[in-house]
Amino acid sequence: MSKFEGILMGMGNPLLDISANVEQDLLDKYDVKLDSAILAEEKHQPLFKELVEKYKPTYIAGGATQNSIRVAQWMMKKAGQTAFMGCVGNDDYAKQLEDCATSDGVLVHYMKDEKVPTGTCAALIKGGERSLVTNLDAANNFKQTHLDTDKAKEIIESAKFYYIAGFFLTVSVESLLQVTEHALANKKTFCMNLSAPFLIDFFGDQMASAMPYVDFLFGNESEAAAYGKKHEMGEDIKEIALKVAALPKKEGSGSRTVVFTQGSESTIVARDGKVTEYKVEPLSKDLLVDTNGAGDAFVGGFLSQLVEGKDMDACVKAGHFAALYIIQQSGTQLMKECDYSA
Repeated sequence: MSKFEGILMGMGNPLLDISANVEQDLLDKYDVKLDSAILAEEKHQPLFKELVEKYKPTYIAGGATQNSIRVAQWMMKKAGQTAFMGCVGNDDYAKQLEDCATSDGVLVHYMKDEKVPTGTCAALIKGGERSLVTNLDAANNFKQTHLDTDKAKEIIESAKFYYIAGFFLTVSVESLLQVTEHALANKKTFCMNLSAPFLIDFFGDQMASAMPYVDFLFGNESEAAAYGKKHEMGEDIKEIALKVAALPKKEGSGSRTVVFTQGSESTIVARDGKVTEYKVEPLSKDLLVDTNGAGDAFVGGFLSQLVEGKDMDACVKAGHFAALYIIQQSGTQLMKECDYSA
């Protein structure tokens, strides 16, 4: 394997999406709400078998962080600029994930668990909206010791930007904090995503431990609302963004930028006491396939410009481009060469 000399590293939960168009009765049967992301409980286990047997699903490489890194790599148009770490099983699903990411130009350095299958995510699509039910399986078994491998050290040293979705807070906070400490000590950039309301509600301590290191924080309107409610910041999304941007940071780490997307509504960016709104280009309803991966794609597009030193306007523009592309595909599938020009 050649030496990694890229600029962007992601660490998270690699998952194979099992995606299918479903009706409301299936959502009701498993008590799943549209536009939500949850961890599978015991009651959800039959859902995965039912999807495979009755719905002719599509299998798509997924996992929030891995999606964002793949999109960033696609937008950067030069192979080997990105790397990703996470834990998979030793099975066909893992090979499928690795082949997909590698073909997209991403260096994957997976930890492999021989005893547990690769994680899966049931992506339930109805009317273009999506609900995600995740079986973490092997993804839940990532260990900090993996960061001591020679290849992991090489990736961490080379990268100048790090992105970890909030979902990883349920897996290995120790690993996340090791990366944040490296970023802080070496004046590099650390980015995180709120990822889902349940993380804010039930993994608040873990999120609070990471927040002082966060240079760029991403989230959508429902996650922003959940954070505002939990921390008594009010209900106005702009005010919440400003207050989150102003939360304490580690000494010497500069300002925090908060970026909240709102679907087809304007994207909100808060930094240094100022809020900027960026309009989203509308998409004709008949071109919408599904919204699964839209937020991940936005982050990927944004990061592709951030690592190049571009300004905020350019970062958001690229994020909007990537999200608009992905919602016209089924899941995060990069079907052609990127034709984006800044």
